[in-house]
Amino acid sequence: MSEAAPDPSIGLKLLVESLIFVSEHPVPIADLAKALECDPAAIEHALAALATDYETRGFRLERTRERVQLVSAPEAAAHIQKFLGLDSTARLSSAALETLAIIAYRQPVTRPQIEAIRGVNCDGVISNLTARGLVEEVGRLDTVGHPIQYGTTFEFLQYFGLSSAADLPPLPAGTGLEVGQHDLGEFLRGRAETRDSNSEVMSEAPHET
Repeated sequence: MSEAAPDPSIGLKLLVESLIFVSEHPVPIADLAKALECDPAAIEHALAALATDYETRGFRLERTRERVQLVSAPEAAAHIQKFLGLDSTARLSSAALETLAIIAYRQPVTRPQIEAIRGVNCDGVISNLTARGLVEEVGRLDTVGHPIQYGTTFEFLQYFGLSSAADLPPLPAGTGLEVGQHDLGEFLRGRAETRDSNSEVMSEAPHET
Protein backbone atom coordinates (compact mmCIF):
# COMPACT_ATOMS: atom_id res chain seq x y z
CA MET A 1 0.00 0.00 0.00
CA SER A 2 1.52 3.29 -1.09
CA GLU A 3 1.78 6.31 1.18
CA ALA A 4 -0.78 9.07 0.65
CA ALA A 5 0.68 12.19 -0.96
CA PRO A 6 -0.03 15.55 0.70
CA ASP A 7 -3.25 17.14 -0.51
CA PRO A 8 -2.22 20.30 -2.43
CA SER A 9 -5.50 21.97 -1.43
CA ILE A 10 -4.47 21.92 2.26
CA GLY A 11 -2.16 24.72 3.36
CA LEU A 12 1.37 23.73 4.37
CA LYS A 13 1.10 25.65 7.65
CA LEU A 14 -1.94 23.59 8.65
CA LEU A 15 -0.17 20.34 7.78
CA VAL A 16 3.00 21.26 9.66
CA GLU A 17 0.98 22.25 12.72
CA SER A 18 -0.97 18.98 12.62
CA LEU A 19 2.15 16.81 12.43
CA ILE A 20 3.84 18.61 15.31
CA PHE A 21 0.65 18.43 17.37
CA VAL A 22 0.27 14.64 17.08
CA SER A 23 3.95 13.88 17.63
CA GLU A 24 4.85 12.51 21.07
CA HIS A 25 8.38 13.88 20.83
CA PRO A 26 10.16 16.93 19.38
CA VAL A 27 10.08 16.65 15.58
CA PRO A 28 13.16 17.04 13.37
CA ILE A 29 12.51 19.59 10.63
CA ALA A 30 13.97 17.16 8.10
CA ASP A 31 11.27 14.63 9.05
CA LEU A 32 8.55 17.22 8.44
CA ALA A 33 9.99 18.02 5.02
CA LYS A 34 10.19 14.32 4.13
CA ALA A 35 6.66 13.57 5.32
CA LEU A 36 5.17 16.52 3.44
CA GLU A 37 7.41 16.06 0.39
CA CYS A 38 8.62 19.63 0.32
CA ASP A 39 11.79 21.64 0.71
CA PRO A 40 13.03 22.32 4.28
CA ALA A 41 12.96 26.03 3.44
CA ALA A 42 9.19 25.80 2.97
CA ILE A 43 8.91 24.11 6.37
CA GLU A 44 10.95 26.91 7.94
CA HIS A 45 8.60 29.47 6.40
CA ALA A 46 5.56 27.64 7.79
CA LEU A 47 7.19 27.40 11.24
CA ALA A 48 7.89 31.13 11.26
CA ALA A 49 4.25 31.83 10.41
CA LEU A 50 3.05 29.50 13.16
CA ALA A 51 5.35 31.10 15.72
CA THR A 52 3.82 34.48 14.87
CA ASP A 53 0.29 33.07 15.14
CA TYR A 54 1.03 31.67 18.60
CA GLU A 55 2.34 34.89 20.12
CA THR A 56 -1.07 35.67 21.64
CA ARG A 57 -2.25 32.08 22.12
CA GLY A 58 -2.01 29.62 25.00
CA PHE A 59 0.82 27.65 23.43
CA ARG A 60 4.13 28.32 21.74
CA LEU A 61 6.38 26.78 19.12
CA GLU A 62 9.63 25.80 20.79
CA ARG A 63 12.84 24.95 18.94
CA THR A 64 16.23 23.56 19.87
CA ARG A 65 18.76 22.86 17.17
CA GLU A 66 16.79 21.28 14.29
CA ARG A 67 13.80 19.99 16.28
CA VAL A 68 10.50 21.67 17.12
CA GLN A 69 7.54 21.00 19.41
CA LEU A 70 4.41 22.66 20.76
CA VAL A 71 4.39 23.70 24.42
CA SER A 72 2.10 25.68 26.70
CA ALA A 73 2.73 29.41 27.04
CA PRO A 74 5.49 29.90 29.65
CA GLU A 75 3.67 32.81 31.28
CA ALA A 76 0.89 30.39 32.19
CA ALA A 77 3.26 27.96 33.96
CA ALA A 78 2.19 28.85 37.51
CA HIS A 79 -1.50 28.50 36.66
CA ILE A 80 -0.89 25.17 34.94
CA GLN A 81 1.03 23.89 37.97
CA LYS A 82 -1.87 24.85 40.23
CA PHE A 83 -4.46 23.32 37.89
CA LEU A 84 -2.54 20.04 37.65
CA GLY A 85 -1.58 20.00 41.32
CA LEU A 86 2.14 20.06 40.59
CA ASP A 87 4.85 21.24 42.94
CA SER A 88 7.12 23.98 41.66
CA THR A 89 10.58 22.83 40.68
CA ALA A 90 13.37 23.44 43.21
CA ARG A 91 15.32 26.62 42.61
CA LEU A 92 18.57 26.48 40.70
CA SER A 93 21.78 27.35 42.52
CA SER A 94 24.15 30.08 41.43
CA ALA A 95 26.61 27.42 40.26
CA ALA A 96 23.91 25.77 38.16
CA LEU A 97 22.86 29.07 36.58
CA GLU A 98 26.47 29.96 35.82
CA THR A 99 27.12 26.56 34.24
CA LEU A 100 23.87 26.75 32.26
CA ALA A 101 24.89 30.16 30.93
CA ILE A 102 28.18 28.75 29.64
CA ILE A 103 26.49 25.74 28.02
CA ALA A 104 23.74 27.89 26.48
CA TYR A 105 26.24 30.27 24.90
CA ARG A 106 29.03 27.86 23.96
CA GLN A 107 27.04 24.71 23.05
CA PRO A 108 28.12 22.18 22.10
CA VAL A 109 30.69 22.35 24.92
CA THR A 110 32.61 19.75 26.93
CA ARG A 111 33.03 19.50 30.70
CA PRO A 112 36.76 20.43 30.54
CA GLN A 113 35.86 23.52 28.51
CA ILE A 114 33.23 24.52 31.08
CA GLU A 115 35.69 23.95 33.93
CA ALA A 116 38.36 26.02 32.16
CA ILE A 117 35.92 28.95 32.16
CA ARG A 118 34.51 28.49 35.67
CA GLY A 119 37.81 27.46 37.25
CA VAL A 120 36.20 24.71 39.37
CA ASN A 121 35.18 21.09 39.01
CA CYS A 122 31.73 20.85 37.39
CA ASP A 123 31.01 17.11 37.58
CA GLY A 124 28.29 17.44 40.21
CA VAL A 125 26.62 20.49 38.66
CA ILE A 126 26.50 18.95 35.18
CA SER A 127 25.15 15.68 36.61
CA ASN A 128 22.38 17.57 38.42
CA LEU A 129 21.51 19.64 35.35
CA THR A 130 21.40 16.46 33.26
CA ALA A 131 19.21 14.70 35.83
CA ARG A 132 16.81 17.63 35.77
CA GLY A 133 16.67 17.45 31.97
CA LEU A 134 18.07 20.95 31.42
CA VAL A 135 21.18 19.78 29.53
CA GLU A 136 21.89 16.70 27.48
CA GLU A 137 24.66 14.94 25.59
CA VAL A 138 24.63 16.19 22.00
CA GLY A 139 27.77 14.51 20.68
CA ARG A 140 31.42 13.81 21.34
CA LEU A 141 34.42 15.93 20.46
CA ASP A 142 36.64 14.40 17.81
CA THR A 143 39.81 14.48 19.90
CA VAL A 144 41.71 12.30 22.36
CA GLY A 145 39.28 10.63 24.74
CA HIS A 146 36.26 11.84 22.76
CA PRO A 147 34.83 13.94 25.62
CA ILE A 148 31.06 14.38 25.79
CA GLN A 149 29.64 17.59 24.38
CA TYR A 150 26.66 19.14 26.15
CA GLY A 151 23.82 21.35 24.95
CA THR A 152 20.60 22.73 26.37
CA THR A 153 17.28 20.89 26.05
CA PHE A 154 13.61 21.66 25.44
CA GLU A 155 13.15 21.51 29.20
CA PHE A 156 15.72 24.31 29.52
CA LEU A 157 13.67 26.47 27.16
CA GLN A 158 10.45 25.64 29.00
CA TYR A 159 11.96 26.36 32.44
CA PHE A 160 13.13 29.83 31.40
CA GLY A 161 10.19 30.66 29.14
CA LEU A 162 12.23 30.81 25.92
CA SER A 163 11.16 29.81 22.42
CA SER A 164 14.70 28.99 21.32
CA ALA A 165 18.33 29.64 22.25
CA ALA A 166 18.12 32.64 19.92
CA ASP A 167 16.06 34.38 22.64
CA LEU A 168 19.13 34.56 24.87
CA PRO A 169 20.64 38.07 24.94
CA PRO A 170 23.60 38.55 22.58
CA LEU A 171 27.00 39.21 24.06
CA PRO A 172 28.14 42.86 23.94
CA ALA A 173 30.46 43.45 20.99
CA GLY A 174 34.14 43.16 21.80
CA THR A 175 33.70 41.61 25.23
CA GLY A 176 35.23 38.42 26.52
CA LEU A 177 33.42 35.23 27.48
CA GLU A 178 33.65 36.14 31.17
CA VAL A 179 31.47 39.20 30.58
CA GLY A 180 29.06 37.18 28.48
CA GLN A 181 28.95 34.49 31.14
CA HIS A 182 27.96 37.07 33.75
CA ASP A 183 25.35 38.70 31.50
CA LEU A 184 23.74 35.39 30.60
CA GLY A 185 23.87 34.17 34.17
CA GLU A 186 22.08 37.29 35.38
CA PHE A 187 19.52 36.95 32.57
CA LEU A 188 18.78 33.34 33.51
CA ARG A 189 18.66 34.24 37.19
CA GLY A 190 16.04 36.89 36.47
CA ARG A 191 13.95 34.46 34.40
CA ALA A 192 14.21 31.79 37.11
CA GLU A 193 13.30 34.20 39.93
CA THR A 194 10.26 35.43 38.01
CA ARG A 195 9.17 31.85 37.40
CA ASP A 196 9.67 30.83 41.02
CA SER A 197 7.90 33.94 42.33
CA ASN A 198 4.89 33.30 40.10
CA SER A 199 4.76 29.69 41.24
CA GLU A 200 4.87 30.72 44.90
CA VAL A 201 2.05 33.24 44.43
CA MET A 202 -0.10 30.63 42.75
CA SER A 203 0.65 27.98 45.37
CA GLU A 204 -0.33 30.37 48.17
CA ALA A 205 -3.50 31.59 46.45
CA PRO A 206 -6.71 30.33 48.12
CA HIS A 207 -8.67 27.72 46.20
CA GLU A 208 -12.14 28.80 45.14
CA THR A 209 -15.02 26.81 46.54
